[in-house]
Amino acid sequence: MLRVTAAARRHSWRGLKVSASCASVSVRNEPILGFKQGSPERRQLLQALEQVKSSTEEIPCVVGDQHVWTADIRYQLCPYNHTHKVAKFCYADKALIEKAIAASVAARREWDLRSVQDRAAVLFKAADLIAGPRRGELLAKTMIGQGKTVIQAEIDAAAELIDFLRFNAKHALELQAAQPLNAEGSTNTAVYRGLEGFVAAVAPFNFTAIGGNLAATPAVMGNVVLWKPSDTAVSASYAVYRILRECGMPPDIIQFLPADGPVFGDTVTSSPHLAGINFTGSVPTFKRLWKQVAQNLDTYVTFPRLAGECGGKNFHFVHKSAEVRSVVNGTLRSAFEYGGQKCSACSRMYVPAGLWPDIRGRLLDTLRDVRVGDPVEDFGAFFSAVIDSKSFARIKKCLEEARSSPELEIIAGGHCDDSKGYFVEPTVIVTKDPCHPIMAEELFGPVLSVYVYPDDDYEDILRLVDSTSPYALTGAVFALDTNVVEQASKILRNAAGNFYVNDKSTGSVVAQQPFGGARSSGTNDKPGGPHYVLRWTSPQVVKETHVPLTEWKYPYMA
Repeated sequence: MLRVTAAARRHSWRGLKVSASCASVSVRNEPILGFKQGSPERRQLLQALEQVKSSTEEIPCVVGDQHVWTADIRYQLCPYNHTHKVAKFCYADKALIEKAIAASVAARREWDLRSVQDRAAVLFKAADLIAGPRRGELLAKTMIGQGKTVIQAEIDAAAELIDFLRFNAKHALELQAAQPLNAEGSTNTAVYRGLEGFVAAVAPFNFTAIGGNLAATPAVMGNVVLWKPSDTAVSASYAVYRILRECGMPPDIIQFLPADGPVFGDTVTSSPHLAGINFTGSVPTFKRLWKQVAQNLDTYVTFPRLAGECGGKNFHFVHKSAEVRSVVNGTLRSAFEYGGQKCSACSRMYVPAGLWPDIRGRLLDTLRDVRVGDPVEDFGAFFSAVIDSKSFARIKKCLEEARSSPELEIIAGGHCDDSKGYFVEPTVIVTKDPCHPIMAEELFGPVLSVYVYPDDDYEDILRLVDSTSPYALTGAVFALDTNVVEQASKILRNAAGNFYVNDKSTGSVVAQQPFGGARSSGTNDKPGGPHYVLRWTSPQVVKETHVPLTEWKYPYMA
């Protein structure tokens, strides 16, 4: 929620104007609603679900105010019922992407010269709309299109998206107060310009909020954006795009362009006007884009900014002093919420032998109560199907290899069925080899691998945690021994960009735990924090001298 203190009350946000006193803006995190029986938010959601689940939305490419249909028609399928076509959409071809680039570049100067207060007001207004009358629509499209449960959709498409919009608008405003020192006889001013060119925003399927953030944050800093949504999140992404337009985002500032990945990548990286790439997705795709940028450096007007978040192989390390209930409940949520399809999901766990019988027993007992199913018809389902046939096939292959491997033992789950939806059971696999690929490679599904280690070898295991996987996104240490926590924090200093102590590895909150990791996990630009907006500005420093220079010689020359 937004509060404007007395110093900034000259104009209200809803009027799209504020005073010059930007530093007095106060924002707090959006509350997560409960959706209990009979609650207003549940009634709103149920109404929206009825509308979405019985229809196929038609979604064009949008360049400026022009809705364009190409011949390359695609469909977004419901992951838990793949006979339901959630949306019909089309791929932008090379010519249309080039047209969008030209229109964006033409609109950039006027948008960049708009006051940051005007640009931020669009985001504040969109956040208010999502928090109120459009909440149900966004949640319904995220649940049906991306297979999220009520709470996972609420955390993502409502609370986190609202927080991204409000906090990044606040950070954009507050950045204006970061000014250089003045000196006697002169004044120095920092002008926070948008980047010279366009930003390509490439979004993933798993968070509606990420797509909105990738596009809206560069825009609030004065940039123009080509937004490529994920094929499997087109419906919710288009809803966010339309809300931004309704709240005052001018045409040509954000272009909405579903497209084939290589076609989009090849086209934007070959344009001399590429100023940045804001990316969330796979390591191979981000590396491909980075290499293309490197190969085309001589053609660009400016050096493009590259920001990427590429996933992880996130760990829970358990020490013998850990509180077992917290370990079990935290791991179950982290590993299996949204079917493990979070870049932060726990997918490898290290457990001391002394605690393993208790942890194993509690984990298996709890998993027997976990329901996997239709998140719309069964609000008691803990998670639903994985996103699509490619994801299902990848996980199925992993489970088949696990069943045949002498080093792996499936102790829970292990089955999958794609006859109606892409369903995979919550699976726990114990490995005898801590360096087995299942402990190193990202799977992005409801599969948890476990290595049981001798209690007193925890220092060696901590070093193994650090070195086993190429990723460094999130990780958690469960230990009540403060000396062990301190030791683990030092050994694992570079193993995670978001590090948790006695808490699960998922659940970062905007402005509380700015998110991102390094190594193969990405460029660690920390969306959700105050420094993120700096990635999307090219500051200019202006010195104005008030005293004329009357002599060209220096005193020492006399």
